Amino acid sequence: MGIHTYFQSLTDLERIIRCPGKFKFQEHSVAEHSWKVVQYAKTLADIEESHGVLVNWKKLYEITSSHDYGEIFIGDIKTPVKHYSLELRAMLQQVEEGMVAHFIDGHIPEEFKPIFRRQLREGKDDSVEGRILEVADKLDQIYEAFAELQKGNTEKEFVFMYRSALIKIKGIQLHCVDYFLEQILPDLVSEGSRSPIDIEQITKDALAS
Repeated sequence: MGIHTYFQSLTDLERIIRCPGKFKFQEHSVAEHSWKVVQYAKTLADIEESHGVLVNWKKLYEITSSHDYGEIFIGDIKTPVKHYSLELRAMLQQVEEGMVAHFIDGHIPEEFKPIFRRQLREGKDDSVEGRILEVADKLDQIYEAFAELQKGNTEKEFVFMYRSALIKIKGIQLHCVDYFLEQILPDLVSEGSRSPIDIEQITKDALAS
């Protein structure tokens, strides 16, 4: 019981594989994804600060490092399924948030419950930090899908992942999004030019959507 149970549960994130049921050249766990999201978010926040934007770093680290903790209870739902409809997405989020709340109520000491409720909540919102989290989360989706496409993986789900994440990112109003689209994405596309899959065209189509 207590915080020991929370610490012990973190190991489960290492066992949950992203994009389950599809052939992949390289598997990625939710724990690996969470670590990378934190790294992306740090750089994205630095870009924002370089443009004079005030970033709440404590909040940023809390929401990025814990944003997928709820997947311990429901697993990683495939992106096309998760986003099939707004209603389904809302239902899945409700179940996930309910399971997290139940875990906190049953295992976390009373004096720490408000902290855990804040840290393990859904962090994507209209705040600067919430938008950075959204971009960082989608960036990792882009890089995971890109790595598979670059190796010639013909699973259509990775094209969908890459395209949908890019469309989502380009619609978020942040300086770091402009920097990604103008400075980073061209390097990524150039690196993928030798892939048997036309990543450049997929990228152009997504940006034109």
